Amino acid sequence: MVLVYPVDSCCYYNQILLFRFKTIVLVTGHSRQVSKTLALYNHLVNPQPQPSHRLHRPSMDVQAVKSNLVLILDYGSQYTHLITRRIRSLSIFSLCISGTSSLKSITDLNPSVIILSGGPHSVHTANAPCFPDGFVDYVQKNGIFVLGICYGLQLIVQKLGGEVAIGEKQEYGRMVIEVVKDCDGLFGGKKIGDKQVVWMSHGDEAVKLPVGFEVVARSEQGGIAAVENPGRRFYGLQYHPEVTHSPEGMDLLRHFLFNICGVTAGWKMEDVMDEEIKVIKSMVGPDDHVICALSGGVDSTVAATLVHKAIGDRLHCIFVDNGLLRYKEQERVMGTFERDLHLPVTCVDASVQFLSELKGVTDPEKKRKIIGKEFISVFDVFSHELEKKLGKKPTYLVQGTLYPDVIESCPPPGSGRTHSHTIKSHHNVGGLPKDMKLKLIEPLKLLFKDEVRELGKILDVPVAFLRRHPFPGPGLAVRIPGDVTQGNALDILRQVDEIFIQAIKDAGIYDEIWQAFAVFLPIKTTGVQGDQRTHSNAVALRAVTSQDGMTADWYYFEHKFLDDVSRKICNGVRGVNRVCLDITSKPPSTIEWE
Repeated sequence: MVLVYPVDSCCYYNQILLFRFKTIVLVTGHSRQVSKTLALYNHLVNPQPQPSHRLHRPSMDVQAVKSNLVLILDYGSQYTHLITRRIRSLSIFSLCISGTSSLKSITDLNPSVIILSGGPHSVHTANAPCFPDGFVDYVQKNGIFVLGICYGLQLIVQKLGGEVAIGEKQEYGRMVIEVVKDCDGLFGGKKIGDKQVVWMSHGDEAVKLPVGFEVVARSEQGGIAAVENPGRRFYGLQYHPEVTHSPEGMDLLRHFLFNICGVTAGWKMEDVMDEEIKVIKSMVGPDDHVICALSGGVDSTVAATLVHKAIGDRLHCIFVDNGLLRYKEQERVMGTFERDLHLPVTCVDASVQFLSELKGVTDPEKKRKIIGKEFISVFDVFSHELEKKLGKKPTYLVQGTLYPDVIESCPPPGSGRTHSHTIKSHHNVGGLPKDMKLKLIEPLKLLFKDEVRELGKILDVPVAFLRRHPFPGPGLAVRIPGDVTQGNALDILRQVDEIFIQAIKDAGIYDEIWQAFAVFLPIKTTGVQGDQRTHSNAVALRAVTSQDGMTADWYYFEHKFLDDVSRKICNGVRGVNRVCLDITSKPPSTIEWE
């Protein structure tokens, strides 16, 4: 499973900070994610002070959420997280747990609707992931609505007595489906013959339905596209309504949840803030102190601002300049912390320390480990000084973990693994020291990036700050392949990046882009500048669009914009004579270069 590279570096710093205080953490794995989710949900429906909790989730009216929870059982689809996001966009609270979770894990959450996600598996393969024994009886006895999407539909068909076979014609990408039955179910308001474009991704297909099920839509190739059995409250879609490539997908989800299932909206960010403040106050004793490593990113800043609102100056933040920051980053970020947010932040300039240790190092993972080690050293000094000042050790650590981090920390169901493959050293969930004593406060644990930004607005974090593009924990070290100390690579990269980002802002397209940055390439190319032959550096520009960083597409700039930026860089940055554009999506590439 591909791990998304840091969308905010706060957790990267805090993971390292944990080493100093030796905090006990729960290792997130396939079997642990459910227990954590249960802990969060149980805290909501049975609230009580529990200082040792690692995870606490935002909440609103207890009964409203308890009776309107939409639970996603994840079977490994790359789109599963989108289902959760789409449902939350309707102001309905939704959680995602492993599709192979125990029945007790599901019943304890008491959902009103369960959605079975898609996945890369075939129901015919050995050890194909499936819902637990007793699941069908449970949902029917409790009147729970079930919607299967893609693989989820095939599970329903097979487990309820129908047949699934390898499709004669596989269906991938955009397809047209047609409603074949008038009904008040999934396609309420549609008539026989109505068509719509949807996104398909399957090789198997349902060929015989269980008793009581009816086909309500078919693809142009004649394959079953949607089924339902209103009497048993089972519904199924062979396509993905959650992706934007299914233009009418949100309308169907809205109709299914509100009109068929009778769910009511009650998920509001104001309630999240109020509840989290109550949780933090109940956790942190009147004499306890809390620490937080700020990266300058959105997640850590919003998390710290929320905790500061709850406990005031018993929160102690540290911002480290490791010599790998962007142009004037320290000056700009510290100004926001002090002037706008009034956060108690200690700024430490450790650039010489970091860069001396990185000299000559070219391996990406080794660079990360060195950066991590040096952060430990800096935090060690900070913690000792803080302990002397307070006369006691801090008790809690604030971490800006987001919900995608939780989802991604779990391996795909049916993979047979207890861990996800490490594409890059992850910065927040898992991989933390096993012998630590600090307790974690993770107020954003069940929020997505856009929800964090919404919460930040309520907390009066400057909008311009909330709109900042993500920045990786290791900083520019992952944007300079090879030795980051080579020549004046860092200075060149900072200048190029500043020109690129400023041009994007001047063009009024900054908010259209998820992330944009420059990369210093470890090569020199021949050029002609000032009527002289040059042998200078090449740089690459990268800009992507995304909703959460889990998948991304490269941004389509106008040619004139690229021409202007290229000229500004080559004319304004000494040592650069070539500008390249990265036009690779994720996958197959990651967003960052290392």
